[in-house]
Amino acid sequence: MTDHCTEDEVIAAIPGMTRPRLVAFLRAKVVLPTRRRTPDSTPRIFGQIDIARMRLLCDLTDGLDIEEDALVVVMSLIDQLHMARRDLRALALAVQAETPETRARIGAAFRRSPR
Repeated sequence: MTDHCTEDEVIAAIPGMTRPRLVAFLRAKVVLPTRRRTPDSTPRIFGQIDIARMRLLCDLTDGLDIEEDALVVVMSLIDQLHMARRDLRALALAVQAETPETRARIGAAFRRSPR
């Protein structure tokens, strides 16, 4: 599979993916193509992150029988978790760049904070 796929390639590559299901995911905006259909009928193009997301969406709808409304909430929570992980990683790198004394103060403050 290449870095980018058309709708037909996505449907062929992802088990359980159908055109109606893809349309439902697009309608719910739980997946957004890298390039959207334009007035001149240029096809939608999906990147690898879109494809991974659609695999997860199919797993959630098939394996857990999650309905479309709930799927929007679940994907929003997953997106928030990914953003929090990204932010925490950036914070860890920033702390790592500090002096040992500053890192020690931050570590002590972290251990004192309520969890």
